[in-house]
Formats: sequence, C-alpha cells, structure tokens
Amino acid sequence: TDALTALVSKNIDVAQATYLHYAIALDKGFDVVAISGQVNGGSAMLVGSDLDVTPNDWGSLKKVIAEYKAAGKPFRVAASRGNAQDLHMRGAFAKQGIDINKDVQFINIPNPSDHLQALRRGEIELICTVEPFATQILQAKAAKLFGLPYDQAAGKLTNIILTRPDVVAAKPRELEETVRAVVKVDEFISKDKAALVDVISKVTGLDKAIATGAVENLDPDPKMYRASAIAIAGMMRDLKYINSDVSAAVEKNMDYRFLEAATGKPKTELGY
Repeated sequence: TDALTALVSKNIDVAQATYLHYAIALDKGFDVVAISGQVNGGSAMLVGSDLDVTPNDWGSLKKVIAEYKAAGKPFRVAASRGNAQDLHMRGAFAKQGIDINKDVQFINIPNPSDHLQALRRGEIELICTVEPFATQILQAKAAKLFGLPYDQAAGKLTNIILTRPDVVAAKPRELEETVRAVVKVDEFISKDKAALVDVISKVTGLDKAIATGAVENLDPDPKMYRASAIAIAGMMRDLKYINSDVSAAVEKNMDYRFLEAATGKPKTELGY
C-alpha cells in the first residue's frame, strides 16, 4: 500500500505491488500501468495443531467447522485483511461452499509477524499467512499445514510491477531495463534457490532453515497473467473489496512491450 501511494503521488516511478493493489488502484481511479510479474505463491493455510483436520481434506475441515457451530463456538479464521493471502483464502473457502460471513468468524491480524503468537495463544483456529512466516510457524510447531489456497480464480498470483503512463512516455528505456532486471533475477533464483535463501535470511534476519522452507512455496515468474488478473478483479468486487467493475481497465492497462523486449518473446507466451 505504501509503495502504491508513493507511485501515484509520483515519489517513485516503479512499484512492486500485488494484483489486488493493481485492481484497488484502478477502482480508485489511479492511472497505473502493469509492466511485469515478479514472484507468485507464498500463501499457506495453517490450522491449530490440536484440530482433527486432515491436510488438504476439505471434508474434515467442514466437519470441524460444523462441530464448532453446533457447540455455539465461533470457528475463527484469520488473515491480514486485503492482502493476497486473504483473497486466496476467501476464494478457496467460497469454492468449497464455506461462507466466511456465516460459517466462520473472520479475525483481521494486519501484521503477519503477529500470526505466530495468535496461534500460540489459541486466539484463532485457522490462518492464511504468507511466507516466510508460514514456514516459521510450522517449524515452531505452533500450527500444522492444512494446504495451499491456490484452487480458486486467482490461482497463485501475487506480485506485479506497476508504473504510470507518464513514466511509460518519458522513460521507456529505463522501464525496459527494470523489467529486464526482474526477468534476470527471476531466472537466477529459479535455478539457484540457495542464493534466494541467503538473501531472505540476510534481509529478514530469519533462520536459514525457515528461508529454505519458504522458497519451496515461492514461484519466481515475470509473466503477467491477463485472464487470472481479470478473475481477481471479479473476485474482489464480489467480496466488496472494490466498488466497481475494473475488468476492462485491468486488461487495458497491462503493457507487455517491456516484457516482450526483455524476453524476446511475444505477449502470447507471456501470460496474455
């Protein structure tokens, strides 16, 4: 959100945001242009260690939710409201017929670094969190993995690189070099996960074992997925995260020319 604010207020020319923020910006009438993907994935749904839930078995999760309901207890699910993990979880729940407003109680925990303690204190039953915090929680045995919430319209889409039309007009060469750098880094860390582990550990201060677990759920990918981006905009409107239908703008404001130049591939091979 801070990066998006800095971009639209012209304090910076390029921002790494999420597909959600792209749709939010367009909904607010901000003129932003998507020029590249970056890294996808990074979401994980975790449940309390003592819950009788089988990994990836939605039937077992629904059974426990029903038991809580019958006992008059709220089944509390958490995320950082409005981030990619929140959307992934809500989409996955909806696909499985779980009503987030009626069947469970949603708890907003804005800072992912607080997710571990919320689980430890027994304040929630399920959380959809982001790497490397998900791996940190699992390695601390504060929860167990239920599954990855990618079976919904948004898939595993997460990060996107945004700029503005005035930057596209004035600095096309600089944007091409920026996208070229993203493509180069993505290719490098796809082949050398140890290098990514080192960087995560250095920047976050997290243990290398945690960083190693986290990269397994990250998918470096500079492509921009048009159909999925439009689906995300639809999901966000359905969830009332945005007020208008921005599907046309989501498609129109995806500019593939820099990705095409950086990769030497046509946009039809780059997610268009």
